[in-house]
Amino acid sequence: MSGLGETIAQIAVWALPVLLAVTLHEAAHGYVAWIRGDDTAKKAGRLSLNPMVHIDPFGTIVLPLLLIVLTGFAFGYAKPVPVDVRRLYNPRRDMILVALAGPGTNLALAFLGAALLPFAVAIGGGFGNWAVQMLHVMVFFNCLIAIFNMLPIPPLDGGRVAVGLLPYDLARHYAKLERYGFFIVIGGLFLLPMLSRELGLGFDPARSLLLVPSQWLYDGILSVLRLG
Repeated sequence: MSGLGETIAQIAVWALPVLLAVTLHEAAHGYVAWIRGDDTAKKAGRLSLNPMVHIDPFGTIVLPLLLIVLTGFAFGYAKPVPVDVRRLYNPRRDMILVALAGPGTNLALAFLGAALLPFAVAIGGGFGNWAVQMLHVMVFFNCLIAIFNMLPIPPLDGGRVAVGLLPYDLARHYAKLERYGFFIVIGGLFLLPMLSRELGLGFDPARSLLLVPSQWLYDGILSVLRLG
C-alpha cells in the first residue's frame, strides 16, 4: 500500500473514534451541568450529540490529521462546553461531578467498544476487519482521553476535581494555575520530550503519564471482558 493509501486507511480507522470521544466528552459535561442547575451549555446548544456543534477546527480536525500523517497516531479535543459554576446548586461539589462526566463517558465508550469487538470479528471480510481495527482504536483512544483529562492541571478535568477537593484557600490559589495550564501541558508533555530527545536524555513525561497508563487500562478492559 502506498504512503497516501496508508494515511487514508489510518484516517478511516481513527476518524469515528476520535469524533465520538471528544464530542460525547463535551456533551456529558454540559448535560451534568444542566441537571445540576446550570443551563448555560443547554442554551448554547451544546447538549446536542451532533458533532458539528462541538468541533474545534484545530483540535478536532487539523491536529488529529497532522498527527496521523506524522506519527500514525491521533490525539484531539473539542470546543470546551461553557459552564457557569455560580449557577450550580452546590458549586464545589457539582463542579467535580461536571468534570468527572467527561472522562467517565470516555471510559463507558471504551467498554462499549470492547463489548462490540466479538460482533465485529464475527462479521469478517473487509468491513469486519475495518470494524475490528476501529473498535480497538475506540477502546485505546478513549482510555487515553480519559487519563489525559484527569491529569491534575487546571483547566483539565483532573485539575477541576482537585480544585473542588482541596481546602478553600488552597483551592483558590491552585485554580489560578488555569491561566498557565495550556502552557504547562504543551511544555511538559510535548515540547520537553522533544528537547529531551534532541539532548539524548530519553525523558518522556507523555509516555510515562499517558501512553503507558492508557495501555494498562486498554489491556485491563479487554481482560475484564475476556477479550485480551
